[in-house]
Amino acid sequence: MCVLLVSTLPKVLVASNPFVDRFNEGGPFFMSLILICLLLSIILLVKGFLSLKKDILISKKMLSLVIDSSLLGLVLGFLGSVIGLITAFDSVEALGNPDPAIFAGGLKVSLLTATFGLFTFVVSRIGILVLKAMQKE
Repeated sequence: MCVLLVSTLPKVLVASNPFVDRFNEGGPFFMSLILICLLLSIILLVKGFLSLKKDILISKKMLSLVIDSSLLGLVLGFLGSVIGLITAFDSVEALGNPDPAIFAGGLKVSLLTATFGLFTFVVSRIGILVLKAMQKE
């Protein structure tokens, strides 16, 4: 005798978030490091803006740290991209004559880290320009 138990709870539909999907496709290790650089840049920019009136030296130090953090995010993005390209070419080498769709998918994944690194750099640079302009006043 076999008993089949069926759950009466409704299944929860999980809506996929395109940003989370792209984050996971780009490789969680490098994408997480770039995200840390982005968040660090934003936090340091906010601290730089808040310390403009109180202590200009702290604001200038925050500006310098934001510059370094944004460059680190950019470099990590390109490093992740190069490692992804090497991985894609390794898989092409292993398969011999792969389907172009597989190769295109590998190239897309390898470019996601570079795109996120560039996004981090641009967002930080906009904040840097505004903070520099406010410091000179």
